[in-house]
Amino acid sequence: MVLKIESPSSACSRRGFLKTAGVVSAVTLTPWSTPARQALAKSPNERKRFALIGVGGNGTRTSPVGKQFADLVALCDVDQRHLDRGNGLLCEGKADLTSDYRDIISRDDIDFVQISTPDHWHAKILIEAMLAGKDAYCEKPLTLTIDEGKLVRKIQQQTGRVVQVGTQQRSSFDKFNRALAIISEGRIGKLKRLVVGIDAGGWSPEIALADVPKELDWDRWLGPTPEMAYRYQKDARRDDKNYTNGHTHFRWWYEHSGGKLTDWGAHHVDIAMLGIAAAGQNNDPVSVDGTAEHDVEFRDGMPLQDNRYNTARAFDLNVAFADGDVVMNIRHDVDNGILFEGEHGRIFVNRGRLVGKPVEDLENDPLPEDAVAKIYRGMPMEGNDRPAHWANFMHAIENRSQPISDVHSHMKMLNVCHLAGICCRLGRKIQWDQASESVIGDELAASMMKRDYRAGYEIQL
Repeated sequence: MVLKIESPSSACSRRGFLKTAGVVSAVTLTPWSTPARQALAKSPNERKRFALIGVGGNGTRTSPVGKQFADLVALCDVDQRHLDRGNGLLCEGKADLTSDYRDIISRDDIDFVQISTPDHWHAKILIEAMLAGKDAYCEKPLTLTIDEGKLVRKIQQQTGRVVQVGTQQRSSFDKFNRALAIISEGRIGKLKRLVVGIDAGGWSPEIALADVPKELDWDRWLGPTPEMAYRYQKDARRDDKNYTNGHTHFRWWYEHSGGKLTDWGAHHVDIAMLGIAAAGQNNDPVSVDGTAEHDVEFRDGMPLQDNRYNTARAFDLNVAFADGDVVMNIRHDVDNGILFEGEHGRIFVNRGRLVGKPVEDLENDPLPEDAVAKIYRGMPMEGNDRPAHWANFMHAIENRSQPISDVHSHMKMLNVCHLAGICCRLGRKIQWDQASESVIGDELAASMMKRDYRAGYEIQL
């Protein structure tokens, strides 16, 4: 069923955003630079219009930042509860509503879309949106498979659409970009080892079958992924906790995601690989090896149990690169963040800390004034973290240029995460050829670079 309010004049206003600004007060207080203030000062007729596709928790957290730069005019979700909540929270009840993203991308009065659906829908909606002439801000991970990434990149090049991936750590100037600048300036020397901590994956008991909520279109929620029965149950010990193969917990099912490896991995592996490049070293991956633990048994890469979370809970994986002097260790059992170890020192960075002797040494030997700006490709550095990431996206739209989290560099990183997942599922070393972007010497592993789409949910090219 499609639910709509047809009048485009019902756009969420800037005034409406300010009334609900309490949920994003930290970012609304960000001191913006002149270009960003000019964008905010545009008249309603000049401001761009966008739609939010996927109005769950992440969509409602991130779209208020986008509303600082453009008008949110429409919401799309397959769960009526999400639509109703999002409409009230984000748009004073005035948004156009639909359960079908095609209603969104076919509209001429929408300039770009924000895609905040579960992972398994990202590539299909993004590709069809680009083909429909829409720019896009798409949450990570961009794809469910390696081959989807190849198609996304092809369509982006073909259409010239601007796509910003929601890896907002690339727009952190006080921590992540500063860490990369320290590396780029040679303060820790040639990199030897990186340790990427992304925490353990989710655990569940056996989850009972349940009735699909009447507000949820479960078939459309599954979309391109295999048909499966809906499961949901409360935690017997905690009323505020549940287990499901649907909302929020989709990331613990390989059918819909890649677990921690594509969840936090898409953030921290990203910064780690940028660090290798910043050191002037070759970050082309050549292999992934290591160990992993699951709560279900696997055979030929497929889980044999369908009622428990099945992505890797624990892992100790080593990624080798074309520069044979550096190795990346991806683990679940160390501090969340990235440890860079070089010939002359080491630094650790995450969203709360940037520490290490090379950081302390900056007090007496500061970085060059333009060191962080060089890491940010010389683009305007407006705000910090997610607000800056949206500002960069708008800058790229205005200038028809590549944003800081472009699909091409994102997919090189994400392929490492996908290869790590294949390694975990098969329990053996995976060899990779970057030139051809293919798994080598392992027919079964190579076949896992793609997945079949459920009939009726194929990508429409």
